[in-house]
Amino acid sequence: MNAEQLYEQLKKVQEPKGYFFSNDKKQVLELLEGLIANKDRYGYMACPCRLASGDRENDKDIVCPCVYRTPDVAEFGSCYCNLYVSKEWNEGKIEKQYVPERRPPEKIMF
Repeated sequence: MNAEQLYEQLKKVQEPKGYFFSNDKKQVLELLEGLIANKDRYGYMACPCRLASGDRENDKDIVCPCVYRTPDVAEFGSCYCNLYVSKEWNEGKIEKQYVPERRPPEKIMF
């Protein structure tokens, strides 16, 4: 599967749930390529914006869509890596701001 195919597949599943890809399709495709690379590397699609450990149990919180996506999009209109955003974020109706890392430090230090 390539990034364009993954884009179409995920778009069909996520948009009805209220999660949209960023309008910056070039960036989105790069992130999707990172997901594909992580699937090849680890056997699961770990968030390309975070450092995965290779231990699925340790990384289950960052398997895309990560557990932080819902609170990030609710609070900031975008997830940490700007892959998934709200409709309002894409339409410029809310300010685009930095999304802080929610992952606990002990999950990052492996």
